[in-house]
Order: sequence, then structure tokens, then C-alpha cells
Amino acid sequence: MGPSTRGCASMSDWMAWAGLRRKPLGLLGGVLLLAMIALAVLADRVAPYDYDEVDIFSRLKPSSGTHWLGTDNLGRDLLSRVIHGARVSMAVGFGGVALGLLGAMAVGLVSGYFGGRLDMAVQRFVDAFMCFPLLLVALTIMALLGPGLANVILTLGLVLGVRDSRVIRSAVLSVKENLYVEAARGLGAAHWGVILRHILPNIFAPIIILATVNIGAVILIEAALSFLGFGVPPPRPSWGGMLSGAGLVHMLRAPWLALWPGVALSLAVFGANMLGDALRDVLDPRLRGT
Repeated sequence: MGPSTRGCASMSDWMAWAGLRRKPLGLLGGVLLLAMIALAVLADRVAPYDYDEVDIFSRLKPSSGTHWLGTDNLGRDLLSRVIHGARVSMAVGFGGVALGLLGAMAVGLVSGYFGGRLDMAVQRFVDAFMCFPLLLVALTIMALLGPGLANVILTLGLVLGVRDSRVIRSAVLSVKENLYVEAARGLGAAHWGVILRHILPNIFAPIIILATVNIGAVILIEAALSFLGFGVPPPRPSWGGMLSGAGLVHMLRAPWLALWPGVALSLAVFGANMLGDALRDVLDPRLRGT
């Protein structure tokens, strides 16, 4: 990291936290996201029933003292399935974003730092890739790999890695023109040493913003894949899968089958988007204001 940024790291962290405290929607989004993570981790202890526990005598029952959110067409407790669905969504959200950022950083750092013909070839591939809708590409890859949690994470990480590499590349192009990077090169530092010690630490702000903004998008894409039958296969519950299947067939007779998974999905995406917007306002110097 450059000498000017190293000395101000703690001050910038304090300013970021102070700025985030002035963003009530961002804090609310962070609380919602933490609550979803807690539900995902503690699903086995929090859920009152197993997600695949069938009771044929309690089919399509509305909310009651026994089943707070009602039951589905097989008599399974809907609250338990929504809670376990959080585990799938959080795993896909954070796993897909982490894998995508690793790929984006690898491509963006190499392309932006070395430039030349390598950068030209990589960016033309990215241009061609971005011509296709994100969901269409994800559906194509999932059709080749088959449904499954690991395949969903791998597919979304691949798609996001290619798309977000352009953002990382732009940040690298800006940082590599700084004087401390030129000084490190002049002192004979190796290329990878310059990348890892001077460039990568100074692009953490856009990386954090990308991570938080992408979580909501990844959760939504996973729900769309599950809704179309290409996501996590049953009986493991996912919010998108619950909205298709029984939720779609019995929507008029038992609207709670589509209502509560939709509410959970909306809260997760809302929380991730609000937190991402707040972090963008706080960490981006152009939006921070005075």
C-alpha cells in the first residue's frame, strides 16, 4: 500500500463507520442481512420442524398456533421451510459473490496492470460476454452442468467474475498511475509484488461495494433459476423453488405458499441492496460529499 494511504487507514475506517451511521437504511439493510445469516446458520435449531417432515392430515392449513405460517400441499411446516431456504440463499449469495470476486480480481488485475494486447483480447471477450443477458447465460450453463447447489454457486461466480472484471480493471487503471506505484517499479519491484502490495490494497473500496451490491442480485438470480427448475432440487427448500411448484399451483387456494417465501426473498434483497448503496455512498469519494 502506498505510504499516504497506509498512514490514513484507521482514519478512513473511522470515517466510513461514521458515514454509515448516518445511513439509516444502510444500517437497516445490514441488520436484515445479519438476521438472514443467523437464520441460515441456526436453521436446524430455530426451525420448529424438519423441512421435509410430512403431515398428510395438515395439508394446506393456514396460520395457526401449531404452524405459524401455515403448511404446504404435503403438510410440511412453511416456517421451517422458509428458514431452511435462507440457508440456500445465503450460501448461494455469499459463495457466488466470493467466487465471482476472486475471478474478477484475477482478470481485472492482470488485464488492467499489464495492458497491451492482453488487455485488448480480454476486454473484447468481456464485451462479447456482456452482450447476452445474465440470466440467459446462467440458464445455459446450468443446463449443461445440471441442477445442484454447488453448480449454482459455480455458475453465478463465473458469470459475475467475467462481468465485474471490468470494474476491477477500471480501478486498477486509476491506481497504477500513482507515484508510489511508479516508485516501486523504479526500485525494481516485481510485477506481482507491485500488484499485491500496492495496487490490490488500494482497490478494496470498489471490491467491497461490488460484494454487497451483488449479494442481492445473486440471491434473486438463484431464485429465478430455482423457479425455472434449474436451481437447488427438491426436497431441499429454496425460496425460488417454493414460489414455483406448490406455490404456483395452489396460489389461489393457499396464498401463503407464495406470500411468505416472496416476503423472505424481498427482505434479503432489500437488505443487501440498501447496505450496498450505503457503503457505496460512504466509500466512494465522489459521493461522500463534505
